[in-house]
Formats: sequence, structure tokens, C-alpha cells
Amino acid sequence: MSRIQTTFSTLKAQGKTALIPYVMAGFPFADVTPDLMHGMVKGGADVIELGIPFSDPSADGPVIQKAGEKALANGTGLAQVLDMVRTFRTSNSSTPVVLMGYANPIEAYDIRHGAGAGEAESAFIRDASAAGVDGMLIVDYPPEECVQFAARLRARNMDLIFLLAPTSTSARMKQVAEVASGYVYYVSLKGVTGSGALDVDAVAAMLPRIRQHVSVPVGVGFGIRDAVTAQAIGKVADAVVIGSKIIQLIENEPRDQVATVARDFLQEIRTALG
Repeated sequence: MSRIQTTFSTLKAQGKTALIPYVMAGFPFADVTPDLMHGMVKGGADVIELGIPFSDPSADGPVIQKAGEKALANGTGLAQVLDMVRTFRTSNSSTPVVLMGYANPIEAYDIRHGAGAGEAESAFIRDASAAGVDGMLIVDYPPEECVQFAARLRARNMDLIFLLAPTSTSARMKQVAEVASGYVYYVSLKGVTGSGALDVDAVAAMLPRIRQHVSVPVGVGFGIRDAVTAQAIGKVADAVVIGSKIIQLIENEPRDQVATVARDFLQEIRTALG
């Protein structure tokens, strides 16, 4: 059983909703991410989603795009992201870490480190496992092309997580269910991250439909910005995912305040979730 699966099982037994914050690795300072991750755990984070900076993101709104650009300017690539996870793991061996990003940096990493498509295991999977990563959410990896990738991750006790959207068909949900593990991430809004107003009733109506096809926990993100909306979503979802709001809160903070600001915000959300 992976760390993600263990975490969700424990929370379910306690009747709690998982709190999953997202931050961009290497933002707002190149060296702040491990401290920020520890701060978020102190604030009540159950799982951490760590963004991999990429120059051409398709699903990121302006806030996260800007954070990714700053992280790239700070010299953060996939190798540095794995180093950050490795540093975090020196004093935290229990909180699951999910890398969220796009195919290009992963495939470039494999090419750079000598792993070809025909090899038994990619360099990225090998090195991510060694660093202490627990899951992957690769936005532009469709489920029908991920059977082998998912199997290789599971062999290393890592989970492959997929996005579902308001426009997802039953057929797509079934495809995701065949390869997904850990949890699925329901994008509660049409559009990119940080956009629109959250319709809690629409989310509540959609989740039973997703659960007809998907047996893993369902997390909900996009549009959750405060304790009130987090509490409302927490009543129907297995996890609440918050990203853009955290990025906005920390982007102009001095280095020594970044982790504290994130911790204090997440404490409010954790209290609201119960």
C-alpha cells in the first residue's frame, strides 16, 4: 500500500477530509520549497502537490503560470524538484508528495539521463522513487496511453493520479478508473486554475456520478479559496485541493515568512474541515 493510500485510509477511519495544498516548486525562492512543505504540514496538510515548472502549461491559470515562470527563472528544473523532495524526506517520512506537471519535462529528463522508451524503467520513475515521491499527476498523459507507466509506478509504490472535469464522459471515467490509483482530482470548474466561481451544488451532484465508476478517493480543486468553500466541498469530497490562493498569499512575502504564511492559512482551512 502506498503512502497516499495509507493516508486516505487513515483519514476515512477518522471521518476526516484530506487537505491537499499545491505549490510550485522553486517559488517564490529557489531554496524555500522544503521549508514551505514543512510549514504546510504544520498547517494540517495531509498530502502535498508539488508543481513541476514548465514553460508551456496548458491547464494553469495566470497565477500558477506566473509562479512557474518565476521558478524557471530561479533555475528550478525537474532535477532540482527531486532534490527538494529528497531534502523534505530527511525529516518527514510520512506525508505523501505528488508531483504535478506535464509530459515534456519528464520525457526530457529520461532522455538526459539515458532512459529510452524500450527500457524496463525510466530514469524519472527510478529517481522519483529514490527521492521519496508518492504519486504523479501528469496533465497531458491520457489514461489510455498510461497502462505501462501506471504499472511501473505501482511497482515502486507510487500512484498515478488523473484529472476529471465537468465535461468528462462516463467512458472517460471508466478509462481513468482502469489505471488510476491513490485518488482522482475533480476539476470543479471549466477552464484553467484559479478561474470562475465555485458551484458547490454542481460539485455535489457530480461526485456520485464519478463514484459510480471510480473506486479511489475523489479530491476536488480549482476555485477553493477560503475556509467557507473548503468546508462546503469537504462535506461531499474525500479531499480538498487548494493551489492558486496559496501562490497568491506567498508570492510577495520575504523568504523567512513564506512557510509561516502558508501554515497559518492552511490552519484555517484545516479547522474548517474538522
